[in-house]
Amino acid sequence: MTPLVVAKVGGSLFDLPDLRQRLTAWLAELGNRTVLIVPGGGRGADVIRQLDQTHHLGEQAAHLLALKVLTVNAHFLAGLLGAPMVCSVLGTKDPVRVLDASAFCNASAIEHSWRVTSDSIAAHAAAGGGSELVLLKSRDLPPAMTWAVAASNGLVDEAFPELVSGSGIRVSWVNLRRFTGTS
Repeated sequence: MTPLVVAKVGGSLFDLPDLRQRLTAWLAELGNRTVLIVPGGGRGADVIRQLDQTHHLGEQAAHLLALKVLTVNAHFLAGLLGAPMVCSVLGTKDPVRVLDASAFCNASAIEHSWRVTSDSIAAHAAAGGGSELVLLKSRDLPPAMTWAVAASNGLVDEAFPELVSGSGIRVSWVNLRRFTGTS
């Protein structure tokens, strides 16, 4: 049995008119691998950040609200791909499923702070499933960039380098905006 592929779909990709086609083409390249999709927060999470800055909601309360945005985004991606939503890494036997990150985080010991975004949530899911993690983003990862430098440049969240360091998770990066459907 091949290991699970955890794919974080960046919220910055949600404005792509052909997102369904790009994701479907990318998934097709994986063959018959089982894929767990973790949605990014995108603009919805940015709204929560702004509300927190304006109204001083507190980091934990704001993070919990941002997780609710991830649930909305999971419904979006599940509908887009015709895939079921699941609350855990083990989920169903469906070849493609979408993680309800809010439910997953509530059942896991995941830090509720802005240090942790969907990047780290996807890393937690991959670690729990002994999986490969693919970050589907809107830009390229500069060559030979470490995860620590990527975090300091805002390409991944602050907690991400700690989570993947020594975890055994194989992490790769795909700029889905430039994806052509050929490996």
